[in-house]
This record gives sequence, structure tokens and C-alpha cells, in this order.
Amino acid sequence: MRGPPYVPPVKEGRRPYSGPSASIDARTGLGWLQRLSPIARSEKQVWLAAAVAALASLFGSVAGPYVLGVAINDALGTGASASRPLMHYLGALLAIGVIKAVGQGGYRYALYRIAYKLETDLRALVYAHLTRLSFNFFDRVQTGQIISRANSDIRSVQMFLTIAPMMAVASLSFLLALGFMLSTHVGLTLASLVALPFVYVLGRRMRRVNFPLSFIVQARQADMASVVDESIQGVRVVKSFAAEEQQIGRLARAAQRLQWAASEMAIVRARFGPLMENVARISPALLLLYGGMLVIDGTLEGVGTLVTFNTYLLMLQAPFRVLGFFLSVSQRAEASAQRIFELLDEPIAVTDMQGARALPDGAGAIELRDVTFGYGPAGEAVLRGLSFTVKPGESVAIVGRSGSGKSTVARLLLRFYDVQAGSIAIDGANIASATLESLRQHVGYVPEEPFLFSASVHDNIAFGKPDATRAEVEAAARDAMAHDFIAELPEGYDTRVGERGYTLSGGQRQRIALARVLLTNPRILILDDATSSVDAVTEAGIHRALHARRADRTMVLIAHRESTIRLADRVVLLDEGRAAATGTHAQLLREEPRYARVLASVEHASKALDGGDGYAAAVDAIANKAGGGDGALPGLGS
Repeated sequence: MRGPPYVPPVKEGRRPYSGPSASIDARTGLGWLQRLSPIARSEKQVWLAAAVAALASLFGSVAGPYVLGVAINDALGTGASASRPLMHYLGALLAIGVIKAVGQGGYRYALYRIAYKLETDLRALVYAHLTRLSFNFFDRVQTGQIISRANSDIRSVQMFLTIAPMMAVASLSFLLALGFMLSTHVGLTLASLVALPFVYVLGRRMRRVNFPLSFIVQARQADMASVVDESIQGVRVVKSFAAEEQQIGRLARAAQRLQWAASEMAIVRARFGPLMENVARISPALLLLYGGMLVIDGTLEGVGTLVTFNTYLLMLQAPFRVLGFFLSVSQRAEASAQRIFELLDEPIAVTDMQGARALPDGAGAIELRDVTFGYGPAGEAVLRGLSFTVKPGESVAIVGRSGSGKSTVARLLLRFYDVQAGSIAIDGANIASATLESLRQHVGYVPEEPFLFSASVHDNIAFGKPDATRAEVEAAARDAMAHDFIAELPEGYDTRVGERGYTLSGGQRQRIALARVLLTNPRILILDDATSSVDAVTEAGIHRALHARRADRTMVLIAHRESTIRLADRVVLLDEGRAAATGTHAQLLREEPRYARVLASVEHASKALDGGDGYAAAVDAIANKAGGGDGALPGLGS
């Protein structure tokens, strides 16, 4: 007997992740950093520790060159305290070096911790929002676009948030060094700064050109990810059409578009980066020329002061030397943040209304009243004033031509989409006023194309009830007529089914998906052609098991095969989005010509032919099953 799934213990001294401590600012008019600030502010204590460590590092950065300059002047006998032993300076430099190392290590650790925590929180926010988004979002957005925003875009933001505070510390070092230099010699300071305005102007021009390219690069990376995702997910289709070269061509074209944008970014960096770095080198040359003249003239106190100036000049130039890289990272992060915000700002179309309550317990009665619905804001209506009821414990098959709205009914019952007009009630309660969680606990849904996770058979069946025991899982599998083939798998219920369950046949996947729903024991069960890949004998056995386990369960069968339809107590025929007729299978065959047409149009009806001439022969075959004698049905022309 299998108990709850294994949960690895949390290592001592490490807190388990408890979810994001804040969300982004909902005001879309703010700048991207302002929108991220609530998450950053949630780590106030770490920010404080980083600030203290940064101040210690700054002290070491500024004090070290000053002490070194004084020591050189004293050693050469030009300083004011030339009699002081050099060992004093050595000890001071050693202490300053330790303070700088500890401070620098401390603030870097704190900054990385904040940046990775923000990255984790952003991932959690994005994933949580994705799980709440409605199906109309996933209907129109490529998976690759979503994956790109949830991965590479978040990583770009994280990289910037790691580098930006370091640039801030470097800028503070710049100001402190500048203050000391001005207090020592204004003319020499101005000579040192002469090139920096040109570096700033070049940086501004680089940013103006590079930002649009950064956005294009991120978008085209997402396009390429979409091609890869579709090719992998649809690998069986690709191979069945021998279309490998075609898909490789698609990927190559996407990669070439990305290559162009990335190359343009590289060209911009190659054009401006060397200029910014080499223009900055003018300052050391002027410093050595002018400073050397001052030392020779005796205007400047000793060579040590010139060495200190030169060290501070390096501190002044440090932010400018990496300005090109920083601007590139910041532009990419801004573009990525905008793409993340587009995702997080996406409205949730289907959600719990204010004051929503749990769906009350009941017998499972269903009522659709004048339901109208179409996909998309301007989509043509699929359902047009649809009305019908399902009694508690009744098994009803919904039948209609392709596109008549059969599967749409199932999706509306689960509130994957909301009706545009009319209402749906379960046990007298409008599902729009019920919480989504309670609704989906009461209504079980098995689609025609089931999705299995790359996990064991047990874990796939227990997905909706993770704490289920092995006995409960096996009981659900027996009801779904899946236990026998599972027992024959190499490791039984512990066999991993592979990506999307493709190591199993279509019928096996359908039965595991059915067992997964049966384990949760919903009072309403919707089978959307969920047994289309199993044979008629197995299908009949599944329905016998369903009725034996819970005879009062309400069942809605979205059906195409006659073998499935015959298992229902009643049939609802959909035509042009409305309930055209309702009755038993035999009644509709006798009394409703449109029902015969629908059955004649599906594949199983053609198997009844004995060499007839297509559609008319199919109608005759179905009419004979209904006792129509010569095959003529009332009102059905040739």
C-alpha cells in the first residue's frame, strides 16, 4: 500500500520558500523599476546589511589610496609626518584591506541574495498568474512566448538587479574620490575629468540606439523558443509527414532573424564601447602630464599625492569603463520587464465573483437556460440560446455534427469559459456564483485527448488526490478498466509513462485519465469522447463499472460513436447551437431525421456499409437498425 508522496526534508538552517512576499505594483503608468519596487522592499533587512557592508567597502576604497600616498610622501621625506615609521602605514593598509574585503564580500553576497530572491518571487508570480489565466489567453498565445518570459526575461531582470547596485556603489566611490581630489587640487581634478562628459554623451547615444534592439532580441528569442516547443510537442506529426527539413528551415529562419538583431546590438556595442573606453584614457595622460609638472614645480605635495590622484582617477573611471555593458544590460532588462508586465497585467477573464460561495452538495442536476457563447470577442456564436436539463443520476449523450458545440458545453460546465448570455445551474445554483475550486471538485472532466505527466502511472492517477493510497488508485483503475494492462507494465503502477504518456496507446492513456477523475469521485462526470480509442466491449465494461460504483452519478457523454450513445439514458441532439431534439437513442432514430444524418456522417456509420454508395447507404443502414424496413425515414429525402 502506497502512502503520501515523498517530500524531501528541508535542510537545517534553511527556510522553505513560502511564496512571494509581495507583488508588482499594479499601476501600469509607473516606470518598470517602480513597479518592481514592492518586491525589492520586502527584503529590507538584507538591504540594510548590504548598505552597511557597502559603506565598509567604500571606506576601504577611499582610505587606502590616501594612506598609500601619505606613506610614499613620508618615505621620500616630502610629507608632513616624515618621522612616522612605515610599519604604521603597513598596519593601517592591512586593516583597511581587510575591512574592504569583508565589506565588498558582504554587500555582494547580500545583493546576489536579493536579486535571486526577486527572481524566485517573479517566477512564482508569473506561474501563479498563468495558472489563474483563462483558456482564452492560452488559445491565442504561443507556449514558447510564455516560456521565454518566464525564464530568459526574468533572468535578464535578475542580472540587472545584481549589477545595478554594484554600479551604485561604484558611483558613490566616484563621488567620494571626487570630493577628496577637489579638496586637494581643483586644477588637477578638472584635468582628470575632462574626458568624462564625452563618455556620458556616447553612453546616452548608445542607449538610444540599443534599447529598441534589446526588445527585438527578446521577442525573437521567444519566437525561436516557440518553434522549438512546437516541433518537440508535435514531433510525431513532423515525422509522419517527413517534415524534419521544413521544421529545421523554420528554426533557421527564426535563428537568422535573431542573429540579425543580436548582430546589430553587437555592432552598436562595438562602435560605442571602444570609443567610451579609449576616450576615458585621455584623463590619465593629462593627469600624469599636468601632475608631474606640479610636482616638479613644488606646487603639489610629493609624488605620493600624484599616486593617490591616479588611484582615485581609476575609481572615477570605473563606472564609465563598464558603462557600455551596464547600459546594454539595463536596456535588455527594461525590455524584459515590459514583457513580464504584459503577462502579469493580462486580465483573468474567468474568476470567482465577489461573494462567491462553494457549490452546495446535491444530487447532480444540470440546467442550461438560453446559453449563448462564441470564442473570442468577435467570434461567431457556437451556442445560440441552448437549453436542456439533466436529471440527477441520469446519463445523457450530447450528439451533433462537428462544430455544433458539443465540447463547448463541457467547457462551459466547468467554467473554462463564461457564457455570454443565459445561465448554467447545478442543483439549482448558478455556477457563475460558485467558487471555481468547488465547481471543479464536483464536476469531473475527461477530454478526448488526455494529457499525462512524465511521471509514474500511480502519480498520474493520483494527480487530483496526491495523498491517495495504492488501494484507492487501484480501485479507480479497475473502474476505468485500466488495472489489467497497468499490472502488465514493467514496473506496474510505478512505471513512468514518458513525455505526455506517449509510451502508452491512445486507449490506455484515455483509461488512465478516466481513472484520474474517478479517484476524486465527482458527482457529475463529463466524458468528452473520452473512450473513443477503446473498443466497444471495454467501453461497455467501463460504463458498467461506473454505474456499479455510484449509480446516482450524473454523466454527460460527448459522443460520436453509436456504441457510446447507446449507453446513455437519453440523447440531446445539437443543431446550429440549439437543442434540436431530445429522447432515447431509439426514439430519435424513429422520429428525428437530423439525428440519422448525424450518425450517418461519422466514421462508425460507414463501417455498417456493405459496399453501398456513401451517405445514402449509411442512412439506410441506420434506418434499418431502427426498424425502418426499407430504410426510408419520415421526411428524409434522397
